[in-house]
Amino acid sequence: MMDLAQELVKGNHKAIARAISLAENNRTAAQEMMKKIFPKTGKSLVVGVTGSPGSGKSTLVDQMVVHLRKNGKKIGIVAVDPSSPFTGGAILGDRIRMMRHSTDPEVFIRSMAARGHLGGLAKATGEAIAILEAAGKDFILVETIGVGQDEVEVVKLADIVLVILIPGAGDEIQAFKAGIMEIADIFVLNKADSPGAEKTEKQLQAMLDLGFGGESVPPVVKTVAIEGKGVKNLVKEIHKLVESKSQEFIDSRKKRLISWMLRDIINDKIYQAVSQNIPESEFEILVERIFMREIDPYTVADEIVGRLKKAKA
Repeated sequence: MMDLAQELVKGNHKAIARAISLAENNRTAAQEMMKKIFPKTGKSLVVGVTGSPGSGKSTLVDQMVVHLRKNGKKIGIVAVDPSSPFTGGAILGDRIRMMRHSTDPEVFIRSMAARGHLGGLAKATGEAIAILEAAGKDFILVETIGVGQDEVEVVKLADIVLVILIPGAGDEIQAFKAGIMEIADIFVLNKADSPGAEKTEKQLQAMLDLGFGGESVPPVVKTVAIEGKGVKNLVKEIHKLVESKSQEFIDSRKKRLISWMLRDIINDKIYQAVSQNIPESEFEILVERIFMREIDPYTVADEIVGRLKKAKA
């Protein structure tokens, strides 16, 4: 673990890959490594990229990397993909689109399987971000699955959130459902060369003005990602937004990520404790009793927690 942590901090891509795999597959073993690298974390800018399927998230991320690399920035990309129904692994569509960066020693790309985790993110996304921070990446781009309106979890771990919309898909309306409006720091109207783009932009702008009631309205940036148009301006808007925020605001975002990670770690430890103290056979008996309505799940949960407390006493 010490050797892995040392190589990771040096920016060794093989070490980064091994560390993320460890966080995904063996969280207990990964804890010792995370303890060693944690003092090196917290210095990167984490940009979340979310939006509906087909909105061009991967292409936009790919083009953003081009501009950020021109400025000498070291980049980490976490692309959360749907899980394979056969192996549970990630479907590597995002990595294929970003293949041209695969030989760049300062760009690390990782596809992660959601494995049924809600909110458009994989369970180990927080650890993956921390690993990339420790590895010295300046920008970490986190792309969510793109499965619909429930992808608000990204706000818990990103310093800046981009919500990608496209003309003619009703996205200007969808932006105001399930908290999407609240999580966006910048709206990106991609495929802006499509018919109806101007109408969509006006509708979105009008709804933003109405929704924010005179408060600071998130900017709307038009792009044609497949051609690289507007992406330079988007990167400028990200820098402008960061520069306009106070250190207190930036710190609060970082604390939110720590809070999310801490809750996740606590939940894992509680589940591990339950698994160690409640045999699988007994657990199944309890499930059967709940199914037969002989007892309710809340009473069972209280009994299990009570047993854990007694075991620790």
